[in-house]
Amino acid sequence: MPAYRFPKIAASEITPQSVFLRRREFLAGAAAAGLIGASASPSLAALAAKPSAYKVSDKLTPKEDATTYNNFYEFGVNKGDPADYSDKFKPRPWTIKIDGLVAKPLEIDVDQLIAKMSVEERVYRFRCVEAWSMVLPWSGFMLADLLKMAEPLASAKYVAFQTALRPDEMPGVGGFTPILDWPYKEGLRLDEAMHPLTLMAVGIYGDLLPNQNGAPIRLVVPWKYGFKSIKSIERITLVEAQPPTAWNTAAPDEYGFYSNVNPKVDHPRWSQATERPIGEGGGFFNSPKKDTLMFNGYADEVASLYAGMDLKANY
Repeated sequence: MPAYRFPKIAASEITPQSVFLRRREFLAGAAAAGLIGASASPSLAALAAKPSAYKVSDKLTPKEDATTYNNFYEFGVNKGDPADYSDKFKPRPWTIKIDGLVAKPLEIDVDQLIAKMSVEERVYRFRCVEAWSMVLPWSGFMLADLLKMAEPLASAKYVAFQTALRPDEMPGVGGFTPILDWPYKEGLRLDEAMHPLTLMAVGIYGDLLPNQNGAPIRLVVPWKYGFKSIKSIERITLVEAQPPTAWNTAAPDEYGFYSNVNPKVDHPRWSQATERPIGEGGGFFNSPKKDTLMFNGYADEVASLYAGMDLKANY
């Protein structure tokens, strides 16, 4: 397994341990004093997410654009459908299960999980396969920290993810001709999942995730196209063989298992060499085009994961 290349973090960017511990003490004391209830504490945790050295200097995408221009086919195929038709979706209470090739299978309430984890805010580039991009401030914790709780076995090579399937709350999963084989599934190689950039997001713009952005918990893998960052995760299973994934199953010639952002590998129906940042210039077609960066700009951190691989064959 290739060695990771961690970003260099300046001492000034690191929260002093004493300050961070006092924050935890405040949250615990406030809860004990009845100042915050069980339902309020996750929101407070997201708002108080500590800043991270994992960030880019690009201008943030306006919140209005990031929460109204989405791909979430469970709620419809148009970009505005998730915001328009996800109001009946109930992201709480919610449990997430981790099973498969692990020593300690677990099922845990998402709000309890948030309270256990060190939630931080990371500003990531986010690139969609349809040649649009955003820069978003996610609040979350490393997927690696969650997987370590379940203690993966040596035989585990991949991580499979599954979205909730709730036809009564997700109008996009019905119909006579389903777009995808529901529930939505995704997967990563274990070393990709354990990479420190791979995030389990529980918030955005300093608040909890709205339904259209994947509430209550989603994956964010910033060097891959956005459809790899599966939303509303209900189950994580560690497996030995490469798992089937939704878009790779539906259209294997168009969507590969790896789906790393690569300007040299075009989608069969459009170029991936450029992108349009949403929120710059007003509307998709008015946004200025930019050159697409290899691995979405994260090559220094993740290129070693794919040393020796043919990235056109393993698209």
